[in-house]
Amino acid sequence: MSSRHTTAAGDPLFDLTGRTAIVTGASSGLGRRFAEVLAERGAHVVAVARRADALDALAEAHPRQVLSAPCDLTDEEQARDVVKRALAWQGRIDILVNNAGITSVQPAEEEDTATFGAVMDVNVNALFRMCHYVGRVMLDQGSGSIVNVASINGLVASWTIPEAGYCASKGAVISLTRELAAQWADRGVRVNALAPGYFPSELTEDLFMGEAGERRFRRMPMRRGGREDELDGALVFLSSNGSSYMTGQTLVIDGGWTAV
Repeated sequence: MSSRHTTAAGDPLFDLTGRTAIVTGASSGLGRRFAEVLAERGAHVVAVARRADALDALAEAHPRQVLSAPCDLTDEEQARDVVKRALAWQGRIDILVNNAGITSVQPAEEEDTATFGAVMDVNVNALFRMCHYVGRVMLDQGSGSIVNVASINGLVASWTIPEAGYCASKGAVISLTRELAAQWADRGVRVNALAPGYFPSELTEDLFMGEAGERRFRRMPMRRGGREDELDGALVFLSSNGSSYMTGQTLVIDGGWTAV
């Protein structure tokens, strides 16, 4: 990824130089993009996902800025170890981007509780686990910003795609974001959520294809899905001093989907 962002120098509100970030789900798609954007802004990024080869490739592309940290976040011990690795590498954690997530697309009457529970385990339980362990570090520091990646499907029904577990999980992420923000606001730790609309990724690529994809985007004001770079500004804003008086909020980036 080539650098397309204003350099941190002369842009103090959005300067991330010297900060340490953990980005989960960083092996591909939006997560990889998030890791690269934060690294380009000067942050040292601990890239977390299950696929070690993809993380290693990301670290090789940014050898001084990115640390590959393969991990299954549904495992308590592995999640704790990631936090320990980040502290051993840089001595502090300033930013946590909880991006890891899965979905199951099937009608609710066919989605069994095991499948529903597996989605909740990754999208909610693992996210809370990282908030818990990283939050403790940030509270000891007296500073930090947590960005939980939710979805517009935590605010409105998916409608065109049957995914009850995913929608429930993203609604839980938004509610949890508010609660953690309220608990930690006077201790220097901010917690906000980013709610993307439809952006291209491994999970969503089929939604952009063919006549069905065209019909889906006709109903929204911008008449298109998002480009991968159109979350960059929101991510940097929530991660940086630019949002220093903002906590407990959900920033929706969806081309107007939820406005109509």
